[in-house]
Amino acid sequence: MKKFNIRKVLDGLTASATPSQPLGVRENDLVHETLQSEHFQLCKTVRHGFPYQPSAMALDPVQKLLAIGTQSGALRIFGRPGVECHCQHESGAAVIQLQFLINEGALVSALADDSIHLWNLRQKRPAVLHSLKFNKERITFCHLPFQSKWLYVGTERGNVHIVNVESFTLSGYTIMWNKAIELSSKAHPGPVVHISDNPMDEGKLILGFEAGIVVLWDLKSKKADYRYTYDEAIHSVSWHHEGKQFICSHSDGSLTIWNIKNPARPQQTITPHGKQPKDGKKPEPCKPILKVEYKTTRLGEPFIILSGGLSYDTVGRRPCLTVMHGKSTAVLEMDYPIVDFLTLCETPYPNDFQEPYAVVVLLEKDLVVIDLAQNGYPIFENPYPLTLHESPVTCCAHSADCPVDLIPALYSVGLRQKRQGYSKKEWPISGGNWGQGAQSYPEIVITGHADGSLKFWDASAIMLQVLYKLKTAKVFEKNRSKDDKPSTEIVDEDPFAIQLLAWCPESRVLCVAGVSAHIIIYRFSKQEVTTEVIQLLEVRMQCDLSDLDSPDVGGDQAQVAPTSSSSPSPQAAAPLTRPSTSSNNSDHTRDNVPCLKVRSSSLKQSPGYQVELVVQLVWVSGEPPQQISSLAINSAYGLVVFGNSTGVGVVDYLQKTVLLNLSTAELYTTNDPYQRQPRSPRKSRQPSGGLCDINEGSATSDDRCKSPTSVLSSNHQQFYNGAGKAKMSRKLSLPTELKPDLVLLSVCPSRAPVPLDHRDNSFSRSRSSSVTSIDKEAREGITELCFCETMARRAEGGGPQPALWVGTLLGTVLTATLSLPPAGEQRLLQPIIASPNGALVRLKGSILRIAFLDAAGVFQLSPYEQWYEPNAAEEERTRRRRGGGLPSPCGGGGGGSGGGLDLERDSQFGVICSEKQAKVLSLPSQTCVSKHNITETSFVLRADVVVLNSGACVACFCANGHIMTLSLPYLRPLLDVNYLPLTDMRIARTFCFSNLGQALYLNSPTEIQRLTYSQEVCENLQEMLGEMFIPVETPEAPNRGFFKGLFGGGAQSLDREELFGETGAGKAPRSLAQHIPGPGGIEGMKGAASGIMGDLARTRMALDERGQKLSEVEEKTAAMMNSADSFSKHAHEMMLKCKDKKWYQF
Repeated sequence: MKKFNIRKVLDGLTASATPSQPLGVRENDLVHETLQSEHFQLCKTVRHGFPYQPSAMALDPVQKLLAIGTQSGALRIFGRPGVECHCQHESGAAVIQLQFLINEGALVSALADDSIHLWNLRQKRPAVLHSLKFNKERITFCHLPFQSKWLYVGTERGNVHIVNVESFTLSGYTIMWNKAIELSSKAHPGPVVHISDNPMDEGKLILGFEAGIVVLWDLKSKKADYRYTYDEAIHSVSWHHEGKQFICSHSDGSLTIWNIKNPARPQQTITPHGKQPKDGKKPEPCKPILKVEYKTTRLGEPFIILSGGLSYDTVGRRPCLTVMHGKSTAVLEMDYPIVDFLTLCETPYPNDFQEPYAVVVLLEKDLVVIDLAQNGYPIFENPYPLTLHESPVTCCAHSADCPVDLIPALYSVGLRQKRQGYSKKEWPISGGNWGQGAQSYPEIVITGHADGSLKFWDASAIMLQVLYKLKTAKVFEKNRSKDDKPSTEIVDEDPFAIQLLAWCPESRVLCVAGVSAHIIIYRFSKQEVTTEVIQLLEVRMQCDLSDLDSPDVGGDQAQVAPTSSSSPSPQAAAPLTRPSTSSNNSDHTRDNVPCLKVRSSSLKQSPGYQVELVVQLVWVSGEPPQQISSLAINSAYGLVVFGNSTGVGVVDYLQKTVLLNLSTAELYTTNDPYQRQPRSPRKSRQPSGGLCDINEGSATSDDRCKSPTSVLSSNHQQFYNGAGKAKMSRKLSLPTELKPDLVLLSVCPSRAPVPLDHRDNSFSRSRSSSVTSIDKEAREGITELCFCETMARRAEGGGPQPALWVGTLLGTVLTATLSLPPAGEQRLLQPIIASPNGALVRLKGSILRIAFLDAAGVFQLSPYEQWYEPNAAEEERTRRRRGGGLPSPCGGGGGGSGGGLDLERDSQFGVICSEKQAKVLSLPSQTCVSKHNITETSFVLRADVVVLNSGACVACFCANGHIMTLSLPYLRPLLDVNYLPLTDMRIARTFCFSNLGQALYLNSPTEIQRLTYSQEVCENLQEMLGEMFIPVETPEAPNRGFFKGLFGGGAQSLDREELFGETGAGKAPRSLAQHIPGPGGIEGMKGAASGIMGDLARTRMALDERGQKLSEVEEKTAAMMNSADSFSKHAHEMMLKCKDKKWYQF
């Protein structure tokens, strides 16, 4: 029978008397809420990182722009560093080819759904102007000649259609495959794999068919001039700039060079990577050469650049790009498979010497630019933030309006990590201009990765630039081989993966938690040090297995077999000897050993973040430690607190001791109404296949509130939590391919553990069922931790007191009071006393966020100390001060020992947000000020209290895709937008809110999507975005020369309008393709390109056009005046001649 709970009834009456919206004038007078609905608007800002699953690439050599298409239909356009944009095809079909309208500010994309689209790049957010959907044929290849408006489209049937890119209509001119090959082949030639026009004669078109046939087509006579047949399939074709030769790459790894007037056989056959037999036979076949480019130089040998073509016996060799220049052949190995490559040349004209100077290589997971002008072909240093996924991202943190000196400090130490050996030239892709709008506050993004590294990024002004990289794996011993892997690891792969991070930007103290139940505390230093012995604490966290029921959850409860063995005293000390990580005790179970082995040798630490302390949870009676589910750090107190499904631990990283090590049940007091009582034992328990089991202890110990007795053993200490054996999680196996489901607990530790294979589908269930399943696991895990200075009751002395607030998986908030010794030497000598106060309040769903406001409703920062140089002299280190933070410009405060409290008003607000509800408490009275049910059918994944426009609000991201904001302290709904339904655990794991309306998440394994919920940022976004298109004069065409002009040896032009226009070729059948007008037309363009810069650009263009017209009028006027003068002279001469003549002399 369920116990009657009088406190719950009182809480319900209080909540009903204080609804979420203020009803009377009295409440409005207490705290004036500055934030209103008009301050909020949700929109995407920019996307950073490497385009996920790239499939196509194009380059504008005049505008210096690079475009990359992906398999999901996304487009990323890159200019100079800091200038990039992202756009998306609505269909989501894969991009198979891209073509720039060179120096026209437009781009043509061909998709796998047989549609082509024209993008307008003359606006800051590119949009589709026209679309054309083919109905009967599949698109395989497109070609747009330089300075032409006619696009050639090859199809799977072998036909070639022609599209006018201005109107996006089909021409009646069609090249049919049967007319192209006629009787040269009995079989179908296959799809069109290449189309290009002769550099010296625009009327000659070369068509490459997959089966091995190449046709030189005369556009004017509408027939084939020559047909070139080879017995191997063709992959690509490239012209010599003189138009007399072309080169083909084939599926057997060979290259054939053809003279256009000799179709009988190739002029030369090359197998770059094939072994040449001595008897003169054909070389052994190699892998296909997927692409070849033939580029000439004015003074030297031509370049032949190709991808693929390696020998079949080179097993395990990495993908290669081959550069053949004269007699030298360079094979450049790549880290990933090659998707495409393009050669950067000095001229955009195909009929001139190309003079190649670089090669852009698009790989599956990287972008590489190779310098062809330097010996050894070095690569350019990539300035784009494309190394985001160098190791899979496992967690994110975003800090807006951080201290102004932090980014320069990180940048200075990061400069030492720069690699050497790059090309000395500047990055060749330098198009576009930066936006004019400037943010006045700095932003930093921190990403944690699967290899144990962290990257610090400068995210100011909607850009992203790497500042500094930290490798946490250096702290531990590395296994030389897989066979040498110790049996104590709880993950099969990536044992150093970052799971959680806690960071204090003001003091620059960093704390990270990894999947192997380890915690590392770092301090920032500008000096290099050598650490002889790494400080280590080993913590033993365990509890009795007792299934405890909850007053809020009904139904049958699963039962856990209790342990009848007596528990030693909680103050029991560790043995003096340190067990080896690979040793087993007498009963063949692993006990008192950590999952990883800290390195025993000295560690040279460069300027930057340096190890202060390592904390490891150890195995207990053959069972691995539970992974860390929550983490918090406070530099003013010198404390780190961590929690998991077993309990909570507090570490004093100044004294290098464990302050607190309690199970969740021991945080409750004896008369607590929310305490869970033991139930009868159960015989069996299903093991969890997820990232953690959820367990709860039952023993209570008042003595554990003080620092436990410790025994030093060399450089580490071990602490024991007296209890029986605990059943914990089994060994884990993490996926290797970018590990999208790594570390579920880093986002929503309150979720029920589910097998890795089914975790993506776990969010389709309702929250009520998951609460029941969690309760059956019989552990109340820790999901939120918060250090704060809260107002004590008058009976307890009043005033602000340091405290620790703990949120649990079942929605309970527990508190503990901290008694700190005076600052200075006493802080390092006297212990900190922690006194659990029991449960304060309970909400539906697990606790996600705890924060505090002062009496005026202003957000309170936790106390912090200012940064000081930890390796400086002792007298200089006295500059640190407890709680020395200054009020934040955005309205938060952390100043003084009071942590930003106004001591004249002895009250504050506590804000608590769970998966279902948000509640605001008045402190110290602990009465409910307001309560709001956030969602009934879904649950909150991420919640945070953020500062915007000098006011605070609660920001929530729900599993159903809604992003919501609530006012504080009265929890009025201000924003509710259905933004993005949760389709991937990666989004839930990495989504984070920040101050000033900023938020971000990983939308793919390689890309960060940033968004804003601030109306002010949305209004200024247009000014902040960069310009993609800049008016640039097209280089002059190559000079034909006197003799070429005299004897017709120069390039031959073609009137394509006469040949392909409606008058010359007629109309194409309507059923062949359907024209779809895009939203980015002229009308849409005018509306999108708003703002002062857009108006100025249009005014400038109008003035330029007017100036050109005026100059034309002036030239015509001058010509007319010259003509009039000439006529006047001739008339005067005629008059003089006829002056003295008689009429009969005429």
